[in-house]
Amino acid sequence: MQYRLDKYANKISILGYGCMRFTQSVGGVNIQKAEEEIMRAYERGVNYYDTAYIYPGSEAALGEILEKNNIRDKVYIATKLPHYLIKNAESLEKYFKEQLRRLRTDHIDYYLMHMLTDVKTWERLKELGIEKWLEDKKASGEIRQVGFSYHGNSDMFIKLIDSYEWDFCQVQYNYLDEHSQAGVTGVKYASQKGLPIIIMEPLRGGRLANNLPQEAVNEFKKFDSNCSPAEWSFRWLWNQEEITCVLSGMNSIEMIEENTRSADEANANEFSKNEFDLISRVVKIINSKMKVGCTGCRYCMPCPQGVDIPGIFSAYNRRYSDGKFKGLADYVMCTTIRKDSTSASNCIKCGKCEKHCPQHIEIRTQLENAKKEFEGIAFKVGSKVIKKIMKY
Repeated sequence: MQYRLDKYANKISILGYGCMRFTQSVGGVNIQKAEEEIMRAYERGVNYYDTAYIYPGSEAALGEILEKNNIRDKVYIATKLPHYLIKNAESLEKYFKEQLRRLRTDHIDYYLMHMLTDVKTWERLKELGIEKWLEDKKASGEIRQVGFSYHGNSDMFIKLIDSYEWDFCQVQYNYLDEHSQAGVTGVKYASQKGLPIIIMEPLRGGRLANNLPQEAVNEFKKFDSNCSPAEWSFRWLWNQEEITCVLSGMNSIEMIEENTRSADEANANEFSKNEFDLISRVVKIINSKMKVGCTGCRYCMPCPQGVDIPGIFSAYNRRYSDGKFKGLADYVMCTTIRKDSTSASNCIKCGKCEKHCPQHIEIRTQLENAKKEFEGIAFKVGSKVIKKIMKY
């Protein structure tokens, strides 16, 4: 495993463990499976573990595993304040103490304002006294470093960087988002300000690993048959010396082995012109097929009407990347083979989802487009047959 330095010269593994996508089972996180995976990542040198208050069961599972294996003080925990739930100064302490209990620790190494959207949101928190609260927590050692995670454009990102003496930041960044979200402009600005940069969504919710158009997969194979699409995504990020750590939601031993091997071998500034040209060709292919820029982060969920928004968008994109049949098959799987329908036709256009979408997708419009694409006569007849067979 290779390491890069944070603001205070701590060594951070260039591959971090994103704990949002722990495998779920009946009753919550599959602890046995999560423990096996976390411990394998730890053995392979991963020392940065990222979770959040709102990730279902994640903080508690991580805390249990680290305590059981006596490695809490050998790794760094990053978690996030759900500032959107904060109503007053007292609730700051309430949520933080709950997080310490869940994580079974007396301190948080990297504490983020979760999905900080704009300067106005930060100003609201300042009015509640968060600057003094954070100062006290850092003085007591309960919080070691303060940062924020961000989805949005580079202009607002830069304003947020300048609004406080942050210790680090976390952004969505990958070769498909090079010129969107905070983008390369934001990444370079944060680096110039001396901030370590943690990367989320390096694979765009898995799309850049498992759901690429076949033409893009072929481009990668022609260039190097031994390097997977996922590895290309990570290598593109690690090639940039500004990047400190790249998070991956690893939920299989095979994934951990591949990603940690890549992290052993990748270096900054090693890409040749041919490799940059390869990525450019792949981006061009992807953009020609994609209909909705959804990463599957699920911040739009739950929908009051039960619509499976990320699942529908994944199927909708697949219809254009892999063909109509595969797209329709995915759509049926995520909307119909369930006791309660989660289809796009359930949408009543309330707009609640759009208020939480980090990608600023016009969700209502795109759901209507997906409905028109998939929910024809064949779908309606097929749905009735499936429900009858499944006895729903």
